[in-house]
Parts: sequence; structure tokens; C-alpha cells
Amino acid sequence: MKNKYSVKQYLLLVCAIVITAAFLFPIYWMITTSIKPIQDVFASPPMILPETIKFDAYIDNLIKDQSLLPYIRNSFIIAAGTAIFTLILALPCAYALARFRLAWANGFLLILLVTQMIPGIMMAMPLYIMFSKFDLVNSYLALIVGNTTTALPFAIVIMRPFFLAIPKGLEEAAVIDGCNTFTAFVRIILPLTKPIILTVCTFSFLFAWGDLIFALTLATDEAVRPLTMGIQKFIGQYGTQWDNLMAVSTIAAAPIIIIFLLFQKHIVSGITAGSEK
Repeated sequence: MKNKYSVKQYLLLVCAIVITAAFLFPIYWMITTSIKPIQDVFASPPMILPETIKFDAYIDNLIKDQSLLPYIRNSFIIAAGTAIFTLILALPCAYALARFRLAWANGFLLILLVTQMIPGIMMAMPLYIMFSKFDLVNSYLALIVGNTTTALPFAIVIMRPFFLAIPKGLEEAAVIDGCNTFTAFVRIILPLTKPIILTVCTFSFLFAWGDLIFALTLATDEAVRPLTMGIQKFIGQYGTQWDNLMAVSTIAAAPIIIIFLLFQKHIVSGITAGSEK
């Protein structure tokens, strides 16, 4: 029986496995460190496979000491608010860029691409000055708007090709049947955009969930600080509580992993849809 795969394909498979393992190893090390006794964390040579498994760090930080729960709540509020606000702004903007002949459309898309290359700290300081004048520092709104400035350009850029791939004839037929442009968009186009909406919401949520720059700059009050700031409590002047730090880091990473596992099919289809455009 002839081999279906060539030597080159096997080599590519091996390279892919090695690269994937290299990327996943820090996550594995984070999880295993969180369940090791503290003396095993500092063992030499390092223990790749934990000999003793203990969940004390999770019990201490989620059940016995619940001081991290407000940070988790804040992260969910900020991340969900960012996803919703980004979607509200990105949908009409991407649709307009795809459907209407705008003289400045190409220039606007270039600006969006350039803004994605700007470091977050360069956006954080001007936003802090602006929000301080409106007394919005230390508020959920400030953090949501700050994270939206990062997620919005990405959302518009990936949504526009999706709308370009939808035939204009669908809207024209809806207009003939009595719809105006807005109702045709709501009734005909939006139901077709489920994959890209889930993609934008997911990435916007994850952008905000993992944010540290805006949290450091726009939130000095513990009441609104997200989980990325709560993790810092385990890093002290005289040492780091590695087991607790890794446990809380694992908790912080869990929503990201769960979201990708649940919506990976929609995320992939949303990113690839309209790629021929």
C-alpha cells in the first residue's frame, strides 16, 4: 500500500508538534506549579512531572480567602462591556465601509491598520488625561472605552471582508419588498453574521480580559481593578508566592481556554469568511 504522506509532510508534522509543544509548555508549567507543594517548586533539578498533587493554593484563594472574587467580577464586567461596546461600534462601521462608496474608505482602513501597531501605553496616557478632566478615572466606563480603542480597529478590519462576501442582491430584494436600508441590515444581513459576531465578541472579550496597561493607568482604586492587577498581590518585595501566583494565573487563563474550546468552530469560520475579498 502506497504511503499517503511524503517525507516532507512528516517533517512538517514533526516541526508543528515541536512548535506547539514549545508554546504550550509555559501553560503546562503554570498549571503544574500551582498544584505542587511549595518545596517542590524550588526543587533542583526541576520536577517536570509533579510527584505530589495538592490543591491548597486554589482552596486558599477561592474558598478560604475570597479577596480575589471582586477582581474576577471586575474583569468580567470590563471584558463583557468591551465586547458589547466594540460590537455596537464595529458593525455599522464595517458595513458602511463594505457597502458604500466612500472616498476616504481606503485611508480610513490604513489608519485602522496603523493604530493596531501603536503600543497600548501610548493610548493609555492621553486617555488618562481626557478621563481625568471628565472625572471618569477609576470607573468601569474608562476601562471599557480604553480596551475598546484596542479591540475596535481589529474588529472593523476583520468584519469588512465578511460583509463584502455577502451578495448585495439580498439587500436589494429586501428593499423591493418594502424594507429600508436599516431594516434590510437588521432583518437580512445580521442573521448571516453570527460567525463574525462571535469572533469579534470573543477577541474583544479576551483583549480586555488580559489587559494590564489600561488597568494600571486608569484604575488606581481597588474597587474597579481587574484580575490582572489582583495577581500582583502575590509578588512582594521579599519574595514571590509562586504556588498562589500560578494558581490565580491558571484561574485567569481558564476563561480564555474555555471560550476557545466552545467557540473555536465559529472563530475559525469568522476569521476565514470573506478571505477571498
